[in-house]
Amino acid sequence: MQGAILQAPVDERVAERPPASRRLPGVVYVMALGTFLMGTTEFVVAGLLPEIAGDLQVSVARAGLAITVFAVGMIIGAPLMSMLTLRLPARWTLVLALGVFAAGHVIAAVGDSFGLLLAARFLTALATGAFWAVANVVATRAADPAASSRAVGVVGSGAMLANVVGVPLGAFAGQLVGWRGPFWILAVLAVAATGLIARSVPNEPRGRQTVSIRSELSALRSGRLWLVLVACATTNAGVLGTYTYIAPLLTDRAGIAGSLVPLVLVGFGAGALAGFLIGGRAGDVRPYATTILAAGSSSAALLALGLLSASAAPTVVLVALLGLVGFLGTPVLIALGVRFAGKAPTLGSALTVSAFNLGTAAGSWIAGLTLDSPFHTAGPPLIGAAIAALTLIPTITIALVQLRRTRPALDQGTNRGTAPPQQQNRIFR
Repeated sequence: MQGAILQAPVDERVAERPPASRRLPGVVYVMALGTFLMGTTEFVVAGLLPEIAGDLQVSVARAGLAITVFAVGMIIGAPLMSMLTLRLPARWTLVLALGVFAAGHVIAAVGDSFGLLLAARFLTALATGAFWAVANVVATRAADPAASSRAVGVVGSGAMLANVVGVPLGAFAGQLVGWRGPFWILAVLAVAATGLIARSVPNEPRGRQTVSIRSELSALRSGRLWLVLVACATTNAGVLGTYTYIAPLLTDRAGIAGSLVPLVLVGFGAGALAGFLIGGRAGDVRPYATTILAAGSSSAALLALGLLSASAAPTVVLVALLGLVGFLGTPVLIALGVRFAGKAPTLGSALTVSAFNLGTAAGSWIAGLTLDSPFHTAGPPLIGAAIAALTLIPTITIALVQLRRTRPALDQGTNRGTAPPQQQNRIFR
C-alpha cells in the first residue's frame, strides 16, 4: 500500500491530502540518527585539517582533498550504490551502509598515509550516499502520505544538527585526543546504530527482489524529475558555494574576530536545522509554493549578505537567515524527487543526493573564482544570489506543469459539480 502511494502521481496526492498533523513513526527519527553521523563525518574534517596536515606531513591545502574526495564519493556513490543494492531489502542496505561507514572510519583512524586516508574517505562517502538514498525512501514509506516532506525534513535535520552539535564536539575531541579520535568515536557509534536500525526498519515485501535495473532507469524519462534535480543543484550551488568561503567574509570584510566565527557558523547551522523542519511541514501543505519561496528568499538573503557584509551585525543576522531559507525547500525537493521517480523511488532519492553535492562542488568552484574579482570576499554571496535565483526557473516550471496536468480533471469535476472547492486552491500547494 505504501509503495503504491509512492508511485502515485503527485497531483493525485496533492488533491487528496489529509491534515498532516499526525505523529511521525519512530523509524523516521532512527533515520535522522544515521544522518547525524553522516553529517558529522562530512563536515568535521574541516575543523581537523591543520592536525591532519601536520600528522600526515602534507599541506593544509592538500589535506583539504579529504573534503573534495568525500563530495565526489557522494556524487558517484548515491546512484551507483542504489543500483548495486537494488534487490537488497532496505533494512539490510542500511545496515550494510553503516558497516562500511564504520570500516572506513577505522581505516582512516589506523592509517599512516594520506593516500589511505583519501581512500577511506571515498569508501565512507559511498556508504553515506547509499544510506541517504535509502533512508529518505524508508522515511516517506513509513510516514503518512500527507507527511512525506515532513518525514524527509526530519531525516535531513539529523545532518543539520550535526553542524550545530556533532561537528563542534568532533573538533573539540580532535583537539583533546588528536584527529584520529573523532574517527574512532564515529566508528563505534555507527556500529551501535546498526543494531537500532535492524530492529526499527520493517521487513519489506518480497516484491522488491524482482525489481530490475531497466525499470529503475525508466525513471530518467520523467521531465519533472530532471527539473527537481536542476533545482537541487542550483540551490546548493548558491547557498553552500557561498558558505564555503564564509569565514574570510566574516573576518576580512565584516571585521568579526576569528575566535567568534564558530559561533556565527553555529547560527547558520541552527537556521538550517529550523529550515529543514519548517520546510518539511510547509511542503506537505504547499510543496510548490514552498520551493518557489525558498528559491526567491535564498537569492534575496545572499544578495543582502553581499551588499551589507561590511557591517558585523547585519552579517551575523543574514548568515543565520541564509541557513533558514537556504534549506527551506530541500526536504520538499527530495520528496518530489522520490515521487516523480515513480517506480524507482530509491534512484530518485539517490539522484537528488548527487545533484545537491554536484551543486555544492560546482558552486564552491565558481564562488572561489570571484575572490580574485573586484568584489573580493563579497563575490561569493553576490554570484550565489544569481545562481540561487536560477532555481526559480525549474520550481516555477514544476508548478505550472502540475497546474496543466491537474486542470482538466478539475474542470471535469467542476462541470459535474463534484470537485471540492478547496481542491482548486491546492494546485500550487
